[in-house]
Amino acid sequence: MNEEQSGAQLQVLVADDDPAILRLVKAIVEKEGFTVLSARDGKEAYKLLQTNEPLAAAIFDVVMPYIQGTELVRYMQSERRLMKIPVIMMTAEQNPRLSSESFSAGAVAFLPKPFTTSQLQTMLRMFVQRKSQESGK
Repeated sequence: MNEEQSGAQLQVLVADDDPAILRLVKAIVEKEGFTVLSARDGKEAYKLLQTNEPLAAAIFDVVMPYIQGTELVRYMQSERRLMKIPVIMMTAEQNPRLSSESFSAGAVAFLPKPFTTSQLQTMLRMFVQRKSQESGK
């Protein structure tokens, strides 16, 4: 299992209530060699976070039904096994307060929608690589 975690089968949790964005992000993340766990809202993402699935990263929409993306990040920061997982937040909302709230909750990056494939790829590579170097794996 250790080999699987350090190999190409690292998992990324992606949560967005917009099916088109969810499909797009899933395709980009899979192209980078990750397995994707998809959630259509904050409640589904929260349930997936409660499983013991090892995650390389998480990508959350800020505004989702049931549980907001920033609340999910705060939950992750309160759990020892989740607090080191890099979280990228994304939103189509034009409110600058959302990016500062995302960072103060514990997100490592903020991606305004619409974004390009290369923007998401770059962020994912940067933060997942950094995480693997920090943990020494």
